[in-house]
Amino acid sequence: MTWFIFAALTALSESSKDLFSKIGLARMNEYLVSWVLMTFSIPLLSVALILAGIPEIGPHYLTALFVHGTLNTLAIILYMRAIKSSELSITVPMVAFSPLFLLITSPIIVGEFPSAAGLIGVILIVAGSYLLHLNQLSRGVLMPFKALFEQPGPRYMMLVAFIWSITANFDKIGVRNSSPMFWSFSLAVFMSIAMLPVALLTNRNLFRTIRKNLRCLIPIGLFQGCALLFQMLAVQLTLVAYVVAIKRTSTALSVIWGAIFLKEKNIREKLLGVGIMLAGVTLIVLN
Repeated sequence: MTWFIFAALTALSESSKDLFSKIGLARMNEYLVSWVLMTFSIPLLSVALILAGIPEIGPHYLTALFVHGTLNTLAIILYMRAIKSSELSITVPMVAFSPLFLLITSPIIVGEFPSAAGLIGVILIVAGSYLLHLNQLSRGVLMPFKALFEQPGPRYMMLVAFIWSITANFDKIGVRNSSPMFWSFSLAVFMSIAMLPVALLTNRNLFRTIRKNLRCLIPIGLFQGCALLFQMLAVQLTLVAYVVAIKRTSTALSVIWGAIFLKEKNIREKLLGVGIMLAGVTLIVLN
């Protein structure tokens, strides 16, 4: 059950990060927020690393860091292109499929596959997360799939989901060849450096904008750092597919935060997705 606590804390941190990111995106462009996401998490991760100490580095650490960092940087750029080029209601649902793709990539990369009950749990969480992201059910649950053939946004996002299903497995390799704290810190530094040129090119007054919005940006980095740490601690203890599936329940928490803090509407039509996700979580936990 320890892994579940860490995975649940990952989901809580992710949803809190998303709340502050949404506030930040109303004032700044998406590339700046993406860069801040990683950069502002470094102080917290540095403290965690100092307290834990430097681990012995395994032979596959550098390969895992390069593959994960490069692919995840590409994924973030594609993610931003997706939400810019098409409606959110037909692009974001595609992200839900990353745990499903993990059922293919995890056996190949790290030799993991869930039990029958765990498999059903993962599928239910994917289904619930997909329904949760559909802002207008009246347009039909297959609308995002239809848009795959008509618009670039959903295609970008489906590719993002697949990339994340690869990088999640390299998290396990990275943790095995270092430690959760060292791996989280390494990722944050690598991606901060990789995304800095994009942030500079798309923001003429980058540092002035950051100074004006510190109150919003600091929590983004804080919760991103917590999410990274908790996810790596969970990955060390159980299957990657289980951790990422539980992490996806952050979308259910985001619905709650949106209703409470942002006064968002259409909450009732999302309750079905929340219920299906909770059923999936129950199956995985009782597995």
